[in-house]
Amino acid sequence: MKTENADSLFPIAINAVVLDCKDPSVLSDFYVRLLGWKKEPDNEDEEFVGIFSPAGNIRILFQKNEDYVSPVWPEEPGKQQQMTHLDFIVKDKKQMGLAVRHAVSCGASKADVQYSDHWTVMIDPAGHPFCFII
Repeated sequence: MKTENADSLFPIAINAVVLDCKDPSVLSDFYVRLLGWKKEPDNEDEEFVGIFSPAGNIRILFQKNEDYVSPVWPEEPGKQQQMTHLDFIVKDKKQMGLAVRHAVSCGASKADVQYSDHWTVMIDPAGHPFCFII
């Protein structure tokens, strides 16, 4: 059976991961500090703010949503649940500790409930969970 490259069948590529929030400027500033990425100069307005990785191949957009409700972690029936979350890789437990301390210094909090020694759940300033994974 011959398989074809998906690019030849559908020229579709991801543009960005989009996180809803009440204040795109504040949340984008947090992720810029956390990741050391840059803001997109042409994409900062009241509705959307974008940041991009140093290689320019990954974008996160922060979209203003006045009705945004932070998810609860861990999930609870009948409560707002996460729609998605970001995973960031670290090389070992020592780097995990450094990443957690750095995230807290940037404005994140460590989730009260943790399920593994191989990842740490953090909460960004808008309430989105994200993880550091070994």
